[in-house]
Amino acid sequence: MKHQEFEPPEELRDTIKCFWYNIREAEEPQSSFEVQPDGFAEIIFHFGSAISILQDGSLKPLPSPFMMGLLNQPVVFHSNGRLEIIGVRCFPWTVFDLLGLPSGKVGVHTFEHPVARLQTVLNEWITIDRAGKALAEVGKYFLNMHSGIAINSMLFKAGAAMRKANGTIPVSQVAAAAHATVRTLERKFKQSSGYSVKDVSGLMRFEQIRNRLWHYPDTSLAGLAHELGYTDQSHLSREFKRYSGTTPAAFARKAKKGKQAVSNDFVAFVQA
Repeated sequence: MKHQEFEPPEELRDTIKCFWYNIREAEEPQSSFEVQPDGFAEIIFHFGSAISILQDGSLKPLPSPFMMGLLNQPVVFHSNGRLEIIGVRCFPWTVFDLLGLPSGKVGVHTFEHPVARLQTVLNEWITIDRAGKALAEVGKYFLNMHSGIAINSMLFKAGAAMRKANGTIPVSQVAAAAHATVRTLERKFKQSSGYSVKDVSGLMRFEQIRNRLWHYPDTSLAGLAHELGYTDQSHLSREFKRYSGTTPAAFARKAKKGKQAVSNDFVAFVQA
């Protein structure tokens, strides 16, 4: 597996965290990979193998692109053969405005949107092994889209405060950083992302634990609990299992194995 992340142009950094490119070479005809929740929404373009998710007992193919909103539990994707992915990692309080879509809580969903026209152009570049050119096309497209929307400065300030604190500050302090009342902030945040400030903060904290355990599996859970503002280690473990479906200790053991050989059934799109 190859995974690379790229900073967006400065003009897009209030809405997009990064662009990323991923290649998976499946060793078996049918492979699966798990995506863990984090504090971002993703717009996913894929090439080569089809991507499917299990729905009502059968595999449902996903078109390209599709959007993956905030997840509150892992999602398992299935593919066949070589798979290449270009992703746009967006802040959840900006992605719906960026795309001109109504906000909602659906984790993985398809939508009709002009962004789908990019697929043909990107596929041409991917086919001739020019992923850099494809990423440039994505950046150009979103620069044009961004110029047509007005970013809510209150939400930008709130999001920046939440990211800086890794989701550990109370809503009242987020509101103070955004120069807004708690009531106004919560209303605007829910309108823009479909989630409350507390919901997104919880995912941000989980993301920090997940990333730390993936890169440093021997990290002290008690120390992490203290650092990230959990009541104790048990509180951290409950919240981690809520989002991941597994315990922090089990996740750390899997991460250790992943350092030796990344398994076909697990991928965490974590930030370096």
